Amino acid sequence: MNNKQSNNILISPYGETLINLVSDKEQVSILKKLAPELNSIQISERSMCDFEMMSTGAFSPIDRFMSQDDYKSVVETQRLSNGILFPIPITLPVNSIEGIKLDSEIAIRSPKNDLLAIMTVEEIYECNQKSDAGKVFGTNDSKHPMVAEMHTWGKYNLSGQIRTIQIPSHNDFQPLRLTPQETRRSLEKFGYNNVVAFQTRNPLHRVHEELTKRAADDVGGVLLIHPVVGMTKPGDVDHYTRVRTYKALTDNYYDPDKVLLSLLPLAMRMGGPREAVWHAIIRRNYGANHLIVGRDHAGPGVDSKGSPFYGPYDAQESVLEHEDELGVKMVPFQMVVYLPDEDRYEEISKIDKNMKTASISGTQVREDYLALGKSLPTWFTRPEVSQILEESFPPMHQQGLCLWFTGLSGAGKTATADIVTNMILEKGRRSTVLDGDVVRTNLSKGLGFSAEDRDTNIRRIGFVAAEIVRHGGIAICAAVSPYIATRNEAREMVGSDKFIEIHVATPLEVAESRDVKGMYAKARRGEIKGFTGIDDPYEEPINPEITLDTVKFSAEENASRIISELKERGFFKS
Repeated sequence: MNNKQSNNILISPYGETLINLVSDKEQVSILKKLAPELNSIQISERSMCDFEMMSTGAFSPIDRFMSQDDYKSVVETQRLSNGILFPIPITLPVNSIEGIKLDSEIAIRSPKNDLLAIMTVEEIYECNQKSDAGKVFGTNDSKHPMVAEMHTWGKYNLSGQIRTIQIPSHNDFQPLRLTPQETRRSLEKFGYNNVVAFQTRNPLHRVHEELTKRAADDVGGVLLIHPVVGMTKPGDVDHYTRVRTYKALTDNYYDPDKVLLSLLPLAMRMGGPREAVWHAIIRRNYGANHLIVGRDHAGPGVDSKGSPFYGPYDAQESVLEHEDELGVKMVPFQMVVYLPDEDRYEEISKIDKNMKTASISGTQVREDYLALGKSLPTWFTRPEVSQILEESFPPMHQQGLCLWFTGLSGAGKTATADIVTNMILEKGRRSTVLDGDVVRTNLSKGLGFSAEDRDTNIRRIGFVAAEIVRHGGIAICAAVSPYIATRNEAREMVGSDKFIEIHVATPLEVAESRDVKGMYAKARRGEIKGFTGIDDPYEEPINPEITLDTVKFSAEENASRIISELKERGFFKS
């Protein structure tokens, strides 16, 4: 099987070997001794995923973080400056360039400070993240995970030649972590000319199993199940759980002569149609010439107004438009349903509208089965998969939750949160309170009240809350948290399905009248600068889960309303 194409988006040799890897042991030793003398940058988890994908040839023909010319060209035209199709910018953002000069060398380190590479800095450039996000993702809505994240990246991008010392190491599922070269070699052993890749970031159920098997049969080839195990959409099922389900299926229910399971360390952008084309380029580098593209492929869900960010077929149309140039054919993800009377699966387009069908949505899986401790039916998912999901996702009354109280200073956040805390204890569940003032005394001591420091404080609260929720606890956060984007960051850290935003909607004049500390008066006199509601804005939530009126209702009444909402959602044992 030869993956090289004659079209103008040729596959370079990068996909067949590690890019820029310094293989000579003596040179590696020299570089490691040199590294401590160099300025270092500790890259983010996203940049580390990009570095690994680039270093293994998965981003071929890219061999470095993008130059300014390539970056601008990709943002504007979805192509590199030389005209080659590549729709997603791959950059190395940094917060500060202190000590970083052109033509100097810097050490690139992982988030855990492991030495990965030495870069010769050839370019330092700035970009307009807000404007560019609108062009790449088609939105500046902070409900889009990338828009919410981008402003934390830093204002400068670096580019230059990289000498790779090592790619990031992983201690989990090592036999499944195949590079593009290893994947292609494995696929060649199957003896088929065609390979159809399946992109997934979710557990596979029976309809996915049927669809993927049919796709392989239709192209007369081998199936590459290629799940993303880097960064996916915040709140997704963790990759450890997902890979266990993939292994259970491929080991027991797929023809071993027609399937390969391999893991993809990609950091997704949830970029819809652009991302679908990007996925096709990546899968081509791994040896596939077909890609299954689903409805709303790589879509992040709905925006702040409840509308989908992308159309249901935008991604399919985008890949179809470029498939000749890509050398990868688009295989549409057909809607498959179960026919209970016939005990079989069929594409919905091929059945009579009067036929009885059965299906279960992702929301129903979470809320009607896993949340209630019920096993999923065997027609929907294999017993092995159901068991793994049940072990990983306990009933709702044992799951974590974040209650995020936001509102003006003096709105009544702490008073209501204190009552809610006691009522939760009364119901037999434990909670941890992260009050804004208390956090500033302990976790965020030393931070001021600039916009940047406020955001840092909220991110710290969000991080701690996410850890509490991950371990099955209830985090009760009460902080002004004036900015929508930063609250959305906290939501993404915790996971949207476990995050309840509570807007304590007290009018400014009422909050000011309750101010026993005299903070508003000091702000009015100019003694305090940047005070929320006076000379710094409070951005009200657009679609909070709960809005509280503290003028008409007491703190006790509002707390009872919150508890009733939690009970209705199943967070307390009946």
